[in-house]
Amino acid sequence: MSKQKMTIAISGLNNVDSPGPGIPVIRGIRESAVIESRIVGLAYDNLEPGPYMHEFVDKTYKVPYPSEGVDHLIERIRYIHEREQIDVLIPNFDSEIFVFIKLADKLRQMGIHTFLPTLSQFEERHKSNLPQYGEKYDIRVPDSRPVTSFGDIEDLVRQGKFSWPLLVKGKFYDAYVARSTDQARIYYNTVSAKWGLPVIIQEFIKGTEVNVVALGDGNGRTIGAVPMRKQYITDNGKAWGGITLEDPSMLEFTHHVMSATHWRGGMELELIRTSLNELYLIEINPRLPAWVYLAVAAGQNLPEALVKLAMGQDVPSWTRYDIGKIFIRYSFDMIRDFDAFQKLSTIGEL
Repeated sequence: MSKQKMTIAISGLNNVDSPGPGIPVIRGIRESAVIESRIVGLAYDNLEPGPYMHEFVDKTYKVPYPSEGVDHLIERIRYIHEREQIDVLIPNFDSEIFVFIKLADKLRQMGIHTFLPTLSQFEERHKSNLPQYGEKYDIRVPDSRPVTSFGDIEDLVRQGKFSWPLLVKGKFYDAYVARSTDQARIYYNTVSAKWGLPVIIQEFIKGTEVNVVALGDGNGRTIGAVPMRKQYITDNGKAWGGITLEDPSMLEFTHHVMSATHWRGGMELELIRTSLNELYLIEINPRLPAWVYLAVAAGQNLPEALVKLAMGQDVPSWTRYDIGKIFIRYSFDMIRDFDAFQKLSTIGEL
């Protein structure tokens, strides 16, 4: 069978201690039996490892942060497209997906395909909207409140709406368990300085953290889903090791979310299983996670399926995956000449 040649632009190349999903997504696409890919990396920082990993990324272009303005970003994408003829673009950071959703029509006019959630899907699953989300779709969720000052946290505790411990979360990333006022103050300052306001205060649910990576077709169908339990967690709460689980209840939970919301694209469900065997949804990440290659290794190549969906191709649903597959993340010192760093820094291309 001849492979379909495609040029695919991918961001999220910061494969460090809090890794982006870019390289794992690329690994899945590279292993496709039906796609012959040219990978164009979209880098925001000169020291993202992805641009220097030439076995995965064929060419890299620096792009402006979305916060610098949509016009700057779309003009840079237009420049790259003129040189590379991009077929599919896959953004992998929560903080950029909103912008690419807004740009989807312009990208389509240029001939660049995406497969992203709708704006309403993206907005309603925000951490600050979790209580309303749970009520709307009949899902167990912890109480969550957006705050814009540390005094708001003190008020919530004083009024009995929250008790210690509680979670302090950034609007995009990071979550800390605060067990006292002093800890909450430190975490509030840390998160707000890094991600801005609001900061999210969330009820602490005691139990085991489990996750599901999934892909929805936008019409209520689950293309694939693989549940995982974190075996090793970093100080940032990131999985540094995990194992696929045989868990029908987690799959049923995921199918319910997909069918009720008609989710379009990749997602990661972060769940807590309590001692009463109840599942609580604590967060939805609106893209494939950094551990998505575990799903590929378990038999569900979700990155490949995402590309095919973006191109309007039919994709059957997976019903099986390998149970007991383990991933173990590791650090590796990659050595490159300074000339490569200098070229990316000055010219913006590598």
